[in-house]
Amino acid sequence: MCGIAAYIGQKEAAPIILDFIKKLEYRGYDSCGIATLNGSLTYKKGTGKIDDVDQKINFLNLKGNIGIGHTRWATHGEPSDKNAHPHFSCEGNIAIVHNGIIENSEELKKILIKGGHEFRSETDTEVVVHLIEDLINEGNTMEEAFAKTLKLIQGAFAIVAMNKNEPNRLYVVKQSSPLVLGVGDNEIFVASDVLPIQLHTNKVVYLQDGDFAVVTNNDYKIKNLSEIKVNREITILSENLEEISKGDFEHFMLKEIYEQPESIKRAFKGRIDKDNAKFGGLNLNIDDIKKIKRVVLTGCGTSWHACLIGGYYIEEISKIAAQVEYASEFRYKNPVLGKDDLLIVLSQSGETADSIAAIQEAKEKGVKTIGLVNVVGSPIARMVDGGIYLHAGHEIGVASTKTFTSHLTALYLLSIYLGRINGNLSKEKAKEMLNDLENLPDKIKETFNSVEEIKKIANKYFKSKNALYLGRHYNFPVALEGALKLKEISYIHAEGYPAAEMKHGPIALIDENMPVIVIAPEDRLYSKVMSNIQEVKSRKGKVIVVTTDESKNGFDEIIKIPKVSEFLMPIISVVPVQLLAYYIAKERNCDIDKPRNLAKSVTVE
Repeated sequence: MCGIAAYIGQKEAAPIILDFIKKLEYRGYDSCGIATLNGSLTYKKGTGKIDDVDQKINFLNLKGNIGIGHTRWATHGEPSDKNAHPHFSCEGNIAIVHNGIIENSEELKKILIKGGHEFRSETDTEVVVHLIEDLINEGNTMEEAFAKTLKLIQGAFAIVAMNKNEPNRLYVVKQSSPLVLGVGDNEIFVASDVLPIQLHTNKVVYLQDGDFAVVTNNDYKIKNLSEIKVNREITILSENLEEISKGDFEHFMLKEIYEQPESIKRAFKGRIDKDNAKFGGLNLNIDDIKKIKRVVLTGCGTSWHACLIGGYYIEEISKIAAQVEYASEFRYKNPVLGKDDLLIVLSQSGETADSIAAIQEAKEKGVKTIGLVNVVGSPIARMVDGGIYLHAGHEIGVASTKTFTSHLTALYLLSIYLGRINGNLSKEKAKEMLNDLENLPDKIKETFNSVEEIKKIANKYFKSKNALYLGRHYNFPVALEGALKLKEISYIHAEGYPAAEMKHGPIALIDENMPVIVIAPEDRLYSKVMSNIQEVKSRKGKVIVVTTDESKNGFDEIIKIPKVSEFLMPIISVVPVQLLAYYIAKERNCDIDKPRNLAKSVTVE
């Protein structure tokens, strides 16, 4: 949710930290701040996006070779200057930044206030810095106070702290929220994600839950919460570093939509072997696969929509029973899981808190787990028994686009693989399906031929207050995804429904002011969807159809898509609804890459 950055070394800290939090801004952008230590602790912070805040207060005026920074997505306390991080002790000697939620903060706050501590913010974070101060005043060293504080707080957290009286040390802890150390020459970097670190060093240490590190400019020591020393291997990052740039595109989201032919290609590259898919990291042997009786798929948001389509794939292609669950609800229903089940977890970031909890639940019940994630080395990638990396490249736009289609590509391949191993998919059919997949990137490119028509439709309907998306079978989750994209970036209320369910309630909302976007390729349910469209038309609803049918058929608007197999149609049909949401949001002058109240990575429950 929030982005943490820190630096200790020989260089000025502020420019490095400012660059880091800008690269982490996808994690939250309602306020930001930096503190440095140069004899005394100095800081600047404010409300708003980083560039706007920096223009007002100039972070680069902060001096010192050690510092911490933060970009915030509010959980406790509204976005405001006083709630922006860093937060400080009463005497101003200690500064901290924090990502996560301190679940027992109210209880601790009452105790601290009784002890004379003065709180300046509404955040749960401030409890931590006052606890550290309290313990130091009792005679503990900073390291001892930090370690004892960690035993008092409950919840998910990543914290970096520094003390004016120890100008050559940072104190770092990770518990259920991501944190990475970057090891350079006489300098160490700290960040919530490897993304900003990789341009400075290729040596990183992925901290594990319960890791507590004391960091100097040329060394670090890591203990667990029981204060026992632990060793964490240095990971050498790939040489293939991706520069983060919009290029010639106005927004990252548009760039990422147009990157889908290549990101899909990367998702299947090296994973096709004549008449079967192949994977290097599933860690499932043939006997394991033949024993699978049920696959449970789970994720959040766009990943959950991909799970729905993945469920169709696994049942229709692999002939294995499939069940789809919201990760946020999964563990609370006390799920019945057995040794013949397989849990598949989808996450772009690989750090979604609810998805991590789902994996933990499955592991406690002895269920094998597979993760489909985009971020290499992420917490989910390290937790699961096996996995498939999407290789979609960095996705900066908060509204996911290319990772959705990459997830579907990976699920399609996985379904073929499972079906071939368990004998439910013939060699001939698998070969045909894989050939279809290899041709898919060129078909995606064809969807971009409809951009001018989509722009006209956006211009016509951008003032709408509501929208309804309809689809059937594979295209019902596409309707859900289209509605989500419109809500996320244009702030228009939208809902997605199975087309046949419309008459069980949503039809009451349809009138001449309601645009209804129907995903209607010419598949086996096309005639039934046409009947649903007539039901909309008879209520004077405005019909926008995404279809392979070139005839108008009484539609108000038509967005043409190329013909592909039924299995691959959702990967094609989602592209126009992504573009429609984008151009409607653009007409409404919305901040497309950083929509209000959202964050790219949801690391709290």
